Amino acid sequence: MIRRLRIKFVCINMAIATGMLCVILGMVLHFTGEGLAAESLRGMQAAALEPMGPGQRRPGELRIPCFTLQLGPHGELIAKGSSYDLTDEAFLRQVLDAALATGEPAGLLREAGLRFCLAGPPERPVLVFADASGELAAMERLVETCLFIGCAGFLAFLGLSLLLARWAVRPVDMAWQQQRQFVADASHELKTPLTVILTNAELLQDGGADRDRFVKNILDMSRRMRTLVESLLELARVDGALAEDAMETVDFSRLVSDALLPFEPVFFERGLRLESRLEDGLAVRGFPDRLRQLAGILLDNAQKYAAPRGWAKVCLRREGRWLLLSVSNAGEPIPQGMLEEIFKRFRRGEPSGTEGCGLGLSIAQGIVQTHRGRIWAESGDGVNTFHVRLPAAR
Repeated sequence: MIRRLRIKFVCINMAIATGMLCVILGMVLHFTGEGLAAESLRGMQAAALEPMGPGQRRPGELRIPCFTLQLGPHGELIAKGSSYDLTDEAFLRQVLDAALATGEPAGLLREAGLRFCLAGPPERPVLVFADASGELAAMERLVETCLFIGCAGFLAFLGLSLLLARWAVRPVDMAWQQQRQFVADASHELKTPLTVILTNAELLQDGGADRDRFVKNILDMSRRMRTLVESLLELARVDGALAEDAMETVDFSRLVSDALLPFEPVFFERGLRLESRLEDGLAVRGFPDRLRQLAGILLDNAQKYAAPRGWAKVCLRREGRWLLLSVSNAGEPIPQGMLEEIFKRFRRGEPSGTEGCGLGLSIAQGIVQTHRGRIWAESGDGVNTFHVRLPAAR
């Protein structure tokens, strides 16, 4: 799929580039040819109306080799001009008939290499012929140059399109790989509890002695599956587009303070000390439910990974036009290589099979990104800290 998308991108780019090259080069050829023809006709008309000898050329006026043909009163051919051999009457009659056969007041005789135009008064019209070989040669060279430029431009655009296609499709490729990994991880997470449930159900059906234990295992795995499915649905809702005009100004200080209240007994039961230092009156533009969920995820993560008889600290302060929320806890340090990995889906610090499904921090990251903020983790000296930076409300 990604390869087809890349090929489609290149084809669209090349179609647009080729069309633009053809239009531009075609316009260059057209207007150059029109300009050369108009310049030649002006010179021919000037030569017919005001014959001048050598050295009589006016400044800025174009003079080209030309001759005139005119029919006399008795049908005889009158030819004038000093740059041509006018003794070949058959040739002169041929070009005269060819010019008159066109029925146009001006034109080009490619076979003879001559340009002609009708000049003089209507009662005594004069046909002026000029050498067009230089003009035709110039146009041929221009066509060759345009073809060279067009081919070179086509190849350059092709190379650039290939690079752009690879760059433009890279996010799609990454999203596709992440989606495949997500499906594989979700399948793996669901497979384990389903296997346990099926095994215990079969043992129950066979009349196993330890009936209560089998039922407890089934209930535990069912609750784990329900938590996983709810987390997946929550993650899908966070990833969904939310209209920014639905945001409201939220007292973030009060929201974080309210989020701390239900966690105080949880920390107390685990023998953990919970400290908080929150600046008052700090506000953000956002969705209150999502921001409350964000604070809850970070607090739950802190109590889950805090060291026994340890502590956790919550700080909220303003830094310029940003608000910085920091949740720290004393516990097992996070390896440097895992500081970014833990925000990926199904990445967690505890061994597989224990509490949690590895989606909490992914949901938190999605909420922060929805609010145009940033979340990151730091670890050092036995302290793990999660920072959230959000734009302050004006």
